[in-house]
Amino acid sequence: MQKLSTKMRRTGLSGALVFMLAISAVAFAPVSTFAQTQGAPLAQATGSQPAQPAGDMVKLFAPSGTLRASINLGNPVLASIDPATGKPVGVSVDLAAELARRLGVPLELVAVKSAGASVDNVNQDKADIGFFAVDPKRGQEISFTKPYVLIEGFYLVRETSPITTNDQVDQAGVTVAVGKDSAYDLFLTRELHHAQIVRIATSPAVVQSFLDQHLDVAAGVKQQLETDAAKAGGLRILDQRFMVIRQAMGVPKKRGDEAAAYLSTFVEEMKSSGFVAASLARHQITGAVVATGAD
Repeated sequence: MQKLSTKMRRTGLSGALVFMLAISAVAFAPVSTFAQTQGAPLAQATGSQPAQPAGDMVKLFAPSGTLRASINLGNPVLASIDPATGKPVGVSVDLAAELARRLGVPLELVAVKSAGASVDNVNQDKADIGFFAVDPKRGQEISFTKPYVLIEGFYLVRETSPITTNDQVDQAGVTVAVGKDSAYDLFLTRELHHAQIVRIATSPAVVQSFLDQHLDVAAGVKQQLETDAAKAGGLRILDQRFMVIRQAMGVPKKRGDEAAAYLSTFVEEMKSSGFVAASLARHQITGAVVATGAD
């Protein structure tokens, strides 16, 4: 700031102009590469305006001075790697960028390959916020907002499989591949009483492991299963979903009720303003819907 003012005086600019330029330099300093190039234009397109959080709110969300967001690359509906830039993109990244913009702090994306690792990031204080499917087990340590996106979980089998309905999956001798610690792993662990669950390290690896290990069923997010089935061939997805995955934002409970309430209000505004819908459309995500207040 001092260097800028000195330079302006040397060139003979007025004090008022010096002040205006100095303020502009601070106001438009980049929050992060992503927030500057992706988050801000999306916010402007939906008419979203930055909030003015109190200093203590910033401390609750970003005690280090940087908002660290855990991003799960194992769910293509939420985030993926942009092949052109090598950086994470997706609705969860957009939401993280917008929250950082409103708090007025830099954004750091802590990207991982599985839902379980994303939860661990938040529980182990490696991230300040995260994007997760709502689940009672995770809710022991994390305060969830209401969901912002609904995703469907489906079963996939081989074309030659005798399994044609969801009811036929939970049978003795049936093996079901799931992504370890994913939302559907947690759900099916509670719901399946006879089938054997085979946990795969990451969700994107489920279908290939299902094929390599000659398992009976693969469970996962419909979009991922459809993509993998098209590549592999000879596979089919059962007609009925086995669960609706309610994707929400989360903050550690130890950050307090105030932080949880602020994040919940933020998510509701992002849904009602059209921000979430615009993000899904911009990233060409199909098969997922914006959650409503009743979800």
